Amino acid sequence: MRKRLGFLLIIVLSWTMLSAGCSRAADTSSDGKTILTLWTFASQHVEFYEKMAEEWNNRHPDKRIELRIEMYPFNEMHNKLLLSLYSKVGAPDIADIEIGKFANYLKGEPQLVPLNDIVEPVKDRLVQSRIDIYSRDGTVYGIDFHVGATVIFYNKEILDQAGVDPDQINTWEDFVAAGKQVKEKTGKPMTTVDVTEFFAFWPLIIQQGSDYLDQSGKVILDNEINIKTLTFLYDLIYNHKIAIPAPGGGHHAEEYYGFMNQGGAASVIMPMWYMGRFTDFMPDLKGKMIIRPLPAWEEGGLRSAGMGGTGTVVTNQSEHPELAKEFLSFAKLSKEGNIKVWEILGFDPIRWDVWDEPEMKAPNKYTEYFGKGIFDTLLEVKDEINSPNIGEKTPLVNGVVGSSVLYHAIKTREKTPSEALREAAVRLKQ
Repeated sequence: MRKRLGFLLIIVLSWTMLSAGCSRAADTSSDGKTILTLWTFASQHVEFYEKMAEEWNNRHPDKRIELRIEMYPFNEMHNKLLLSLYSKVGAPDIADIEIGKFANYLKGEPQLVPLNDIVEPVKDRLVQSRIDIYSRDGTVYGIDFHVGATVIFYNKEILDQAGVDPDQINTWEDFVAAGKQVKEKTGKPMTTVDVTEFFAFWPLIIQQGSDYLDQSGKVILDNEINIKTLTFLYDLIYNHKIAIPAPGGGHHAEEYYGFMNQGGAASVIMPMWYMGRFTDFMPDLKGKMIIRPLPAWEEGGLRSAGMGGTGTVVTNQSEHPELAKEFLSFAKLSKEGNIKVWEILGFDPIRWDVWDEPEMKAPNKYTEYFGKGIFDTLLEVKDEINSPNIGEKTPLVNGVVGSSVLYHAIKTREKTPSEALREAAVRLKQ
């Protein structure tokens, strides 16, 4: 019965998309603009694309576009896009695909337009790992908004009270020593560890050349580096006693925002895009927070990792693929576009050559909150930002790490870090 219902649902959805596709007969607006459709799942992306389309038209009066943006809930958009591509009808010209979902669109013969020709001219100015994650067999299919460089946000007011210089924290060993001093002098934890998300664990293993999956997509969750890293997080809390599980479970919980806003901990490990969470939900920390690279695991080791992302694609159903690619290149690969990524979205753009442009230090809500040296930190680590291996099992592994591994190993301590990772790996390898 379930199979029949699923089959009927596919028929209904396919018919709906076929009807939608038929209604898209006109590809030119009444004022002569070429109509391009774009699907996204994020309201802030809508604002960015609207402004970039306006700027495109100002600069290209002979190639004006009418960008028709449709925003859907996260899962609905990804499911609808996947079905429209497989059924070969109803897809937009351009679409956003979240990094954890991207592998689903590269199965078999990708129904996406290769983007190598727009990437190649600026390839030497991009953080390469942010291109590789949306590629298969050397063909690029998606362009990201940001690097998602993982950093440490330090509460300098707390560090000053403890007599700790954040610029002397170069390794994780230094971090532990500084944390003990903070705890002794202020009574506050050095950091918090999320137990419902993966942002305290995943970047730390990528720093060391490990991951959830190897390059072929094989599960390596239970390797020795990963066990050592989860044990380190456990030790921060229960042996060194300089960390606590994040209030509310993770760094996106209301309880956490309230705790941190009151100066609850001296630091948090998160990607750069987390700046917006500070400005929106922790206003009382304005002027107190600074951004620094992750400590290395050993002298000379990597000090960051790329986390999160959205790959924007051109589908092979576009009637204007070259124009769609030109607009995508302008929006997300040009200098102007990358500066707008910062000004509009507050993201760390993938073109590192804009990081020292004057616009990146111009006053805005982020520089007012964190100071003007935000991109100095990124320039310092621009060659140290590896990104995860993204495969078909990535969404599943993320779910297991967040809902099971970290919870049982860190929060409840029902299992040792080794047991939690090995049991999860056995399930995931089946």
